[in-house]
Amino acid sequence: MNAAIEAERFVAAAGQRIRVSIRPGSGTRRVPLVLCNGIGASYEVLDPLVAQLDPEITVIRFDVPGTGGSPASVAPYGFAYLAWVLGRVLTKLDLGVVDVLGLSWGGALAQQFAVQNPRRCRRLVLAATGTGAVMVPGNPRVLAKMLTPRRFRDPAYAASIAGELYGGTARRQGDDVAGLFLQQLHAGSKIGYFHQLLAGAVWTSLPLLPAIRQQTLLVAGTDDPIVPVVNARIMNQLLPHSTVHLHSGGHIDLVTNATELAPVITTFLHDPGVSP
Repeated sequence: MNAAIEAERFVAAAGQRIRVSIRPGSGTRRVPLVLCNGIGASYEVLDPLVAQLDPEITVIRFDVPGTGGSPASVAPYGFAYLAWVLGRVLTKLDLGVVDVLGLSWGGALAQQFAVQNPRRCRRLVLAATGTGAVMVPGNPRVLAKMLTPRRFRDPAYAASIAGELYGGTARRQGDDVAGLFLQQLHAGSKIGYFHQLLAGAVWTSLPLLPAIRQQTLLVAGTDDPIVPVVNARIMNQLLPHSTVHLHSGGHIDLVTNATELAPVITTFLHDPGVSP
């Protein structure tokens, strides 16, 4: 990533103050790519992925309320509201049609955005994600460790649980995962984390998937303790225009193994294909 041209700003939208990062693309014809992050994480965690994406693509990242530099929402919110906020942010940035990538919790937001904005969302990438409250769950012992944002605040703890929690390359790179979390501006507020947990607990995309008409790429790891790979196969059956890319990694390999997976995403976004 070319840090010299990365621009950070705050955008006021729908009563929220959202911290946004924009990496301008070097090309003129590429659709911008919006990245929706995992639970509790600020957009800095996605640095390794952004660094490996095609430099021609403009990349938009943001902190949801209560994470990174975005103040917490006064009231709890659902994904429908947050998708509306994201749309308002993009409008204020003078962005029209976009591609959207969602990682883990951010995959739920990406699905909801695609449903609410069928003409504005061109293509969809869903990585290490599922259908929300109604899905095949991960290991309960692993999921219990996600109930608090401690892994973002305590590097030693993050390193000690990285392999068990995320699987894949994190089993060998616990210290690297901890260092990645340290890059965050700050871990956000506890109330912000609670709001994210609550949003995920009361939402499911199962009845929505047939309505998602966008070409969709499902990226799933066969060693993901949080979102078992069977969820990608179920979503592939319900999404009208989807393909699955399986890899041998885990839940956050999109970040920890970006050199392998970023080209897969770039190829999907650049493929002219046939729009549904």
